[in-house]
Amino acid sequence: MAAGKRQVKNSQASERQVRDRTLSDKAYENILAKIMDGDIPVGGKLPTEQVLSEELGVSRPVLRQALKQLREDDVVVSRQGSGSYVKRRPEGAVRDFAPVGSIADIQRTFEFRAAIEGEAAYLAAERRTDADLKDMQDALSELERCIAEGELGVAADEVFHAAVCNAADNQYFAAARSSMKSNILTGMNLTRNLSLTKPQDRMRLVQSEHYDIFDAIEARDSDAARTAMRAHVENARKRIFEG
Repeated sequence: MAAGKRQVKNSQASERQVRDRTLSDKAYENILAKIMDGDIPVGGKLPTEQVLSEELGVSRPVLRQALKQLREDDVVVSRQGSGSYVKRRPEGAVRDFAPVGSIADIQRTFEFRAAIEGEAAYLAAERRTDADLKDMQDALSELERCIAEGELGVAADEVFHAAVCNAADNQYFAAARSSMKSNILTGMNLTRNLSLTKPQDRMRLVQSEHYDIFDAIEARDSDAARTAMRAHVENARKRIFEG
């Protein structure tokens, strides 16, 4: 009986966490929309937690989760004893390329990728074969062509990252990544579309990060490969909100 009650309580707690996360995602996107629309300008102070929680129809703990995510995205900054302020205004183009209600999920996908692909790159540097390196080189060459011709390059980008996971020689990395493929492609589509709205230097910067990963794997430098991959994925996440 006691074990059964614990299971019920654990299940209820898990459901509550999922519900709170969904609500915090909605609050996050609502606040983000206000900032992107200019309702709260850069340097402007966000309404108090009480006002925001009432306006958005969420509890204050749920609201704090949303604000925490906005701080991690470097969109708002908290000043002790003063409140939260807008640090930068993401471009409205984000919403042109990201499905409504998907931005919070895209950001979490990047967190997943940084963890999984960082470790995959670490092992790839130890285990890669010449065939693995060729697959990566072919993907990089296709990305170079896409940059030169002003194409999006999502397919080639995905091929490069999948090749790194394959080089780790552990099917669970590829399986974990495959389970999130649609989410990953959504994020890649967003970041590469945003990059196309910038000078070509932006695409070159992204490509240089790819080469950093490749060079470390080729050199069998596991620590550098992990660091380069994590930096690349985390930079992609941050680039979404460059204003």
